[in-house]
Amino acid sequence: MERSPITGTTENVDLVRRGYEAFAGDMTSLSEMFAEDAVWYAAGSGVLSGTKQGRDAILAFFGELGARTQGHFRASLKDVVGGDNCTVAIQQTQATRGEKTIDVGTVITFVIRDGKIAEGREYFEDTAKFDDLWV
Repeated sequence: MERSPITGTTENVDLVRRGYEAFAGDMTSLSEMFAEDAVWYAAGSGVLSGTKQGRDAILAFFGELGARTQGHFRASLKDVVGGDNCTVAIQQTQATRGEKTIDVGTVITFVIRDGKIAEGREYFEDTAKFDDLWV
């Protein structure tokens, strides 16, 4: 049985792709892509882990990633998959903090509502390694 395309799937994939481009240095544009009441679930049990409530808290979290790595945090997008309920980004996360370096596969699921990112949820290949970067 052939399924009809999901309304918004292409737009959602495009939004996530644009978000990755903006993450690389255009926080104003990135901010506009998030719903004001968006939620971000940062994986792990480290000092940066936990739920970020609201667009401002999410952007502050992203800023903290950059600040703590002195600008050496990279989220390299490998692919984006649009689905019925979620849009999934597959990325390679690379960061250096002092003598510590990580290079781990990451998946982030996005919920898009009314053309904006309403939720992001991280899944790391090695969460303990990611947590250790911040210690």
